[in-house]
Amino acid sequence: MTRQASTNDPGRLQRRLGLSDAVVIGLGSMIGAGIFAALAPAASAASSWVLPALAIAAVVAYCNATSSARLAARYPASGGTYVYGRERLGGFWGYLAGWGFVVGKTASCAAMALTVGAYAWPGHARVVAVAAVAVLTAVNYVGIKKSAGLTWVIVIVVVAVLAVVVAVCLTGQGADVARLELSGDATGWGVLRAAGLLFFAFAGYARIATLGEEVRDPDRTIPRAIPLALAITLIIYAAVAVAVLMVLGPARLAGVTAPLADAVRTAGVPGLVAVVRVGAAISALGSLLALILGVSRTTLAMARDRHLPRALAAVHLRYGGPHHAELAVGVVVVLLAATVDVRGAIGFSSFAVLVYYAIANASAWTLTAAERRPPRAVPVLGLGGCLLLAFTLPVSSVIAGAGVLALGAAAYGIRAGLKPAS
Repeated sequence: MTRQASTNDPGRLQRRLGLSDAVVIGLGSMIGAGIFAALAPAASAASSWVLPALAIAAVVAYCNATSSARLAARYPASGGTYVYGRERLGGFWGYLAGWGFVVGKTASCAAMALTVGAYAWPGHARVVAVAAVAVLTAVNYVGIKKSAGLTWVIVIVVVAVLAVVVAVCLTGQGADVARLELSGDATGWGVLRAAGLLFFAFAGYARIATLGEEVRDPDRTIPRAIPLALAITLIIYAAVAVAVLMVLGPARLAGVTAPLADAVRTAGVPGLVAVVRVGAAISALGSLLALILGVSRTTLAMARDRHLPRALAAVHLRYGGPHHAELAVGVVVVLLAATVDVRGAIGFSSFAVLVYYAIANASAWTLTAAERRPPRAVPVLGLGGCLLLAFTLPVSSVIAGAGVLALGAAAYGIRAGLKPAS
């Protein structure tokens, strides 16, 4: 049965987010630092087929988003796929999704914090990373509306920067539509790998579902907010990809480390390079804010079921947020950002996220017509797409991701074995 949150229940989160806030949180999650960097490795894998790879990623993302939206409307509680897997497939599958999300995304938080530092103050990236996590944890602590307000500002700034990049590339020197032509220089496997790399630029729509307990009128708001945020993001990403390809071409794009900065420089406006760097730093900040929100809410849900320490399920009486979970996540991310070079060690995060969405699609398959299930093809295509993209990742990422999930499964089994028989 659906567990509805009540604003009168001190143990539940408060519904403070409307449609526009939910859409902006989704945009803040998706329009992150990935668009400033992901195009280059995608071009390296798919060459001139970057745009078809983007389309494949968008189709899988659409299926995942549709499945997540229907499930979130049915189960408008914090935790996202942890809750859906538990309710539709059983406790183990919910736990596996939650475990993969919390562990993988905590590492992603640290990596994103270091990305903020690398763009904002390259020689002191760790200092900036720690400060960024501390500030955003404080913002989250004082309530979801404060976080949504900051996300509004971040999204507006980043979209403005990307709009300038697109305009400069399309109207500047050297732009050539012939660079968009497809050639036979890519393999099917390479296109799928590029789609896997680009998919993660869309993955933030799940943040809306993860915050389901804090959304007003979730039956209507979530199914509208998720596809709307995804559609806006796809339009922006497609425009940026086309503009950059027209200036750099796939071969040159594959060899750069900062494609948007190189594109505006090549287009004859080198003065905008600094603006692009600032936009990248701010977008990484927005992604970090959304990541911390998502991890803390899933931590709260798992703590309620005693898969994590029960103290992490506490809800602040004044601010209405999971303050213990937020502080715990903030502390762990600060420690990682200050001491560990996680950027090269989070391949498992990508694998874990795809497994997370695979479980979401499997959960959506079990919905009945009365529960407003999506068309049957949607969860099937989403599930198959997630598993296919997961195994196109580098072997090291697959091994690391499978190892982390196996560790979580073993912990679940041990804990279940220690429970007294009823």
